[in-house]
Order: sequence, then structure tokens, then C-alpha cells
Amino acid sequence: MPDPVTDPSRTRGARYARDLEGHIEWLETFSGTALGVLAVASGIYTYLGVSSLLDDTGVMSTFAALAYSVAVSVGIFVFWSYLLRLFPAVTTARARVGLLGTMGLGSVAIIAMSSWLNAAALAGSAAVEQHLAETVQDYQQSLERAHEIALTGQALGRDVARVRQSFEDLSEQEATGNLSGLAGRGAVFRVLRQKSAELAALEAQIAEQTPLVDTAFAEGNTILSRMRSLTVEPGPVEARSVEFSEAAVRLQGLITQMRQLTVAPLVERAAQDLSASVVLPELDSRTAEGRGDQAATITSVLEVLGQRAATLENAAQEVAALEPAPEVTYTPISSADAVILYARNFVPSWAGAIAIDLLPAVLVLILSITHGMIRSMRDGTDIEDTMTVAELRAAIAVAHEIEDTPAPRKPTSEDTPEDRNKVKRITGTTP
Repeated sequence: MPDPVTDPSRTRGARYARDLEGHIEWLETFSGTALGVLAVASGIYTYLGVSSLLDDTGVMSTFAALAYSVAVSVGIFVFWSYLLRLFPAVTTARARVGLLGTMGLGSVAIIAMSSWLNAAALAGSAAVEQHLAETVQDYQQSLERAHEIALTGQALGRDVARVRQSFEDLSEQEATGNLSGLAGRGAVFRVLRQKSAELAALEAQIAEQTPLVDTAFAEGNTILSRMRSLTVEPGPVEARSVEFSEAAVRLQGLITQMRQLTVAPLVERAAQDLSASVVLPELDSRTAEGRGDQAATITSVLEVLGQRAATLENAAQEVAALEPAPEVTYTPISSADAVILYARNFVPSWAGAIAIDLLPAVLVLILSITHGMIRSMRDGTDIEDTMTVAELRAAIAVAHEIEDTPAPRKPTSEDTPEDRNKVKRITGTTP
């Protein structure tokens, strides 16, 4: 069993502990300065973040932002200074858990009062531009959907033209006598021409909408192009946001107009009226047999009319049932809110903003681990193993001074009264 006085492992541990203490003493010479620099840097970015939230740019707003940033810097410096000193010094598990909980609570408070503002200062403009770009995409989808529905409605014009053409062909057949057997422009002919005229008027209304739809879509694309350019133009994003908001209002009006240009409701109502509102002319045949043929033909025409009307109504209802263009509303947003809303797109900025505030936590853990190593290396070590050469020399000098100091004596009967009083004063006894 090795002699504890000359145990080389214990002596080596004490030497390592002294080395670690020397490193800590050297690091402490600039640790406070480094912590102050981090606190000031966080305060500067906090000031920029607070300034972006204040609408007023007057003296009071500037003073308020400055006061808040100074308070944040002081709070960060004091908080981490406490932990850098106290956390490595505690030895019990209960105390360490308590300080760890305090450090976690303080870190959350620092993130709440500083880190998100730092992120707003680092990536606020980019986040607002991201918001503008997302809004442009939403408006583009809404415009394209409204245009698609409008074009689908315009396609009903071909169905109307086909039905109109069928009635015109039937009327031509009636004029030559191939339908009811009575040539001429009689009652059957007038019924067919009446409905073909109604369908022709409907077809003309649909055709009038086409240029309006094309014009609105072209103008909407022009506005979208300008909005896209505003998202990437240089310069302050606040000024660009104002122009972007104006363009968004104009584009929203065009999308609403395009929704109103769809002809599906018009075709649906016309199809319902096509079979419901038929003005039957007087049968004009000279013979009863001829009038019977006309009545039978008109009945057949009305059946065909009802079928064609049902087909048009179903087609119009299919168009009306299409999913409408989504409602899009542009809401201006501050840089701080934009950073929070699009946080997933700015992870590096968030990481940098949080790291500048919570980096001292790493220093706290480093010091705690190092002090724990020093205590474990010195556990069970005698004081002789931990003394440095300078401390040993000082101890020897004190020992020599104690040896050279004469021992106090008691007064004797041979001493004069003055000698007795002097001895009493030296020994501390009351004269």
C-alpha cells in the first residue's frame, strides 16, 4: 500500500488542480469584458428590433427604445455574472438543480425580452419580403382560379349556340314543310324562331363578357408583376409595403369583378325560362287536320325544348358548383411579427439571435465542470500537497518571525513599578 504522504497519484492530482486554477485565473482576466461585449451587442440589436416596432420616430420613441435596450444589456450582464460566480461554487446536488432551474427560467426570460427582437433586427426585412412574396402567390392563385371559372362559364356559349342552331335548323325544316307537313312560316315556325331568337340574345350576352374577362385578367397580371418586383426591389421595405398594399387593393377589386363576370347564373336562369315561358301562337291552318298536325308538332317542339333547357341548366349548374377563387386579403405586418410568422424560413437568424444571449450558459457549464474536477483532484489531499512555493516561503517566514519573538514573562518582586506596568501592558493584563 503506497504511503499517503508520498502517493504519486495524489501529488499528480494536486499538480493538475493547480494547473486548472491557473487557467481559470487567466481566463477570468477577460471573462467580464467578453460578457459585457455580448450584452452590449445584444442590446444594440434589441434597440434595432424595438425601433422597428414603434410607429413614432420622435425623441421619446428613440429614448424609449434606448432605455429598453440598456435595460436588456444590464439584465443579461448581471444575470450571467451571478451564474458564472455562483454555479461553479455550489457543491450539493440540490443547489445545482435549483440554479439550473433558475438558469432555464432566466434564459426563457432573455429570449422573451431580447432574442426575438434580435431576430427581427437580423432578418426583419427579409421576413417582411417573405410575407409579400407569399401574398403574391396567394393573389396569383386567386386570380388564376377566378379566370379559370370565368372561362368555363364562357364555354357555355358554345352549348347555347348549339341549341340555338338546332332550333334554327328545325325552323328551316318547318318552312319547307319537312317538320309538320305544312310548308310556310306558320305557328310552329314562329315558336321555333321565338326560342332561337332568345338563345341568340343569350349568346350575344355571353360573347360580350369575353373581352371584359380577358381585359381584367391581363390587368391583374400586370399588377401581379409590379407586386413581384416590389418584393425584391432595393430600399426600405416599409415604403415598398405601402405601394404593395395599394396594388393589392386594386388586384382584389379585379378578382371580385372577374367573379361577377361569370355567366353561369345567367345561363341557368335563361335555361329555366326557355321552357317555362313559351308564347304559343294561334294555329293558323285552314283545316282541322292541319291544325291538329300543328298542335302535335308544337307539343314535340316543347318536349325537345324542355330537354335542351335541362341540358343547358345542368351545364350551368356544374360551372356554378366549381370551387370559387379563394379570398385573399393582404395584411401589413411588422418585421418582428414577420420573423415569428415565418420563423421556419429564418432558422439561422433565430439561432444567431438566441446564441448571442445564451452563449454565457456554455461558459457557466465549462466553469462548473472545471471546478468540479479541481475539487475531485484535491479530495483527500493534505495541505502540504496543495501549497505553492510562494505559499511555502510565506509560511516559513511567518514561522521564523514567531520563533524570533521572545516569550512574555511575568512580573517579579524585583521589578520596579514601572517595569511591572510595562510587563502587564505587554501581556495584556490589567495594571
